Amino acid sequence: MDSENILRNLVRIGTVSSVDPAKRTARVIFKDKDMVSGWLYVLQHHGAGVYTKPDGEHSHDISGGGTTENSGEHDHAANVTYWMPKVNDTVLVLYLPVFNGDGFILGAI
Repeated sequence: MDSENILRNLVRIGTVSSVDPAKRTARVIFKDKDMVSGWLYVLQHHGAGVYTKPDGEHSHDISGGGTTENSGEHDHAANVTYWMPKVNDTVLVLYLPVFNGDGFILGAI
């Protein structure tokens, strides 16, 4: 197998078919390979961050389908956000270079 074919199997572009925000995983359809992935972990995205709101106000929904958590240990609420893809998003996936290796969703494209 030449290096181009190896790379083609390691780095893939697909469409998100389902998400599990609690586990921070998603499944991806790869139309060129006529297959659906197993559950892939979603890596932290550039849109994630930490922000504060005065007086303990809470945020319940953020763009990209992520969630927020309130630390509750300060005079203000510190919220940590993370990015999750949505169903039908096009994503870039990286697989480990081993037989049946795990894959990770790097981000949306």
